[in-house]
Amino acid sequence: MMMSCQAWPEPVVRVQALAESGLSSIPSRYVKPHSQRPTNTNTNPTSMAYPQVPPTEGDHKDVYSNIPVIDLQCLSSEEDSVLQEETLRHVAEACRDWGFFQVVNHGISHELMRKARELWREFFDQPYEVKEEYANSPETYEGYGSRLGVNKGAVLDWSDYFFLHYMPPSLRNQDKWPTLPLSLREVISEYGEEVVKLGGRMLELMSRNLGLKEDYLMNAFGGENEIGGCLRVNFYPKCPQPDLTLGLSAHSDPGGMTILLPDDFVSGLQVRKGNDWITVKPVPNAFIINIGDQIQVMSNAIYKSVEHRVIVNSNKDRVSLAFFYNPKSDLLIEPAKELVTKERPALYQPMTYDEYRLYIRMNGPCGKAQVESLTSPR
Repeated sequence: MMMSCQAWPEPVVRVQALAESGLSSIPSRYVKPHSQRPTNTNTNPTSMAYPQVPPTEGDHKDVYSNIPVIDLQCLSSEEDSVLQEETLRHVAEACRDWGFFQVVNHGISHELMRKARELWREFFDQPYEVKEEYANSPETYEGYGSRLGVNKGAVLDWSDYFFLHYMPPSLRNQDKWPTLPLSLREVISEYGEEVVKLGGRMLELMSRNLGLKEDYLMNAFGGENEIGGCLRVNFYPKCPQPDLTLGLSAHSDPGGMTILLPDDFVSGLQVRKGNDWITVKPVPNAFIINIGDQIQVMSNAIYKSVEHRVIVNSNKDRVSLAFFYNPKSDLLIEPAKELVTKERPALYQPMTYDEYRLYIRMNGPCGKAQVESLTSPR
């Protein structure tokens, strides 16, 4: 892995410590330019708690969410092929038209989801000296961090995080995982295993919908034992001026696909749709799945990654778990040959994921500038 920066360019400040200091205005390092502030939104960022009442059948989209909600239950049954085809069609439409969707009845225990979220919240509630034992560097980003990108003087996001490698198993280093709370390591292992399985199922559905062999995308990612899998647990502290900053700046995800477990009380994820930012209201016990840049490349832009960002809240902090399901880092990623025609030539030049993700690791989140810069000359 080529990485030219071994250390952060300036002392790292923990955003949670800033928030807990009782400050009434945020430092200038966190104030976004006017064009990037969270004003163009359909939801007031200071009142974002949502109810925990399960929606009735068919009500998901209208009551809770502006992105599609897909029930995966019928995919585990061989009995109703009509329902299976309908579910496949819903996934295809969501990938093509939104790049984002929620899944329910996904096969992962609701209790495991709850436990994972609660234990990570307990980690962020640990004393700072405990968390600082895991302080990260920009060389691998693994550990406890508070910034993305290494540009000195950059405007920063209002968040802390913990980043760890889960796949392939050779990169899984439990010594770098928190020892407190006591059961966290065990839950990380169990949660990671289940989310990796869900990611594999989603790749099969996407492959079929693209007219490819069911195992095409999995093989293009390196196979089930060689895929890259990373977990980033985001902590977005309360913010006294949520209208001036962002928890995470606008970006598309550089990897293959992201499987997000959102906070169970406070929403903050916004997805770009045209010129609008739509605030996603998570359905209880759902995962939010989004297309990353690598699937955009492999599908020759039939499926597109979508810009998203995170707004913060003056009353409540938030925890979310983003699992990045990525190709093996040293494989060349390029459009599937079956999706390249005379009428639709290959839109992207081949590049490894290692080369690709270097950009965001050095520059931080930058909209869709990176994937758009890859387009092949026509």
